[in-house]
Amino acid sequence: MKVVNRKARYNYEILEKIEAGIVLSGPEVKSIKEGRIKLDDAFVKYLNGELWLVNAHIHPYKFADVRNYEPARSRKLLFHRQEILSLQKKIEGRNLTLVPLTCYNKGPKIKLDIGIGRGKKHWEKREKIKKRDLNKEIERTLKHR
Repeated sequence: MKVVNRKARYNYEILEKIEAGIVLSGPEVKSIKEGRIKLDDAFVKYLNGELWLVNAHIHPYKFADVRNYEPARSRKLLFHRQEILSLQKKIEGRNLTLVPLTCYNKGPKIKLDIGIGRGKKHWEKREKIKKRDLNKEIERTLKHR
């Protein structure tokens, strides 16, 4: 199972990738292993010396009790203290942000790839779309000849 945040690569220029663990409950793990997580609007926030995954939507597991379940609650990310401090120094004052890229299982554990990214401007996004469309057109013409 691997869930990719496609909006992240579109909206941000990813400079570096880091792997992190997530603190989850049992039904959340089962739901993620089924691929029922949305990272589209999610981001990583630094609070009180810890990193938190905010706004990631994990759908409720269908066989679990869902009375007190919040699908979009904040979830703690597992990092060593020194890793958190180095990330904070990299991001601080340089207009960078932490963005979740992919969520996948590594054996019995759920991992999250986090990217250090710089936001793209609108003209950069349009330029990327133009290049992609031009390459598709070239591929089509070469294929038909």
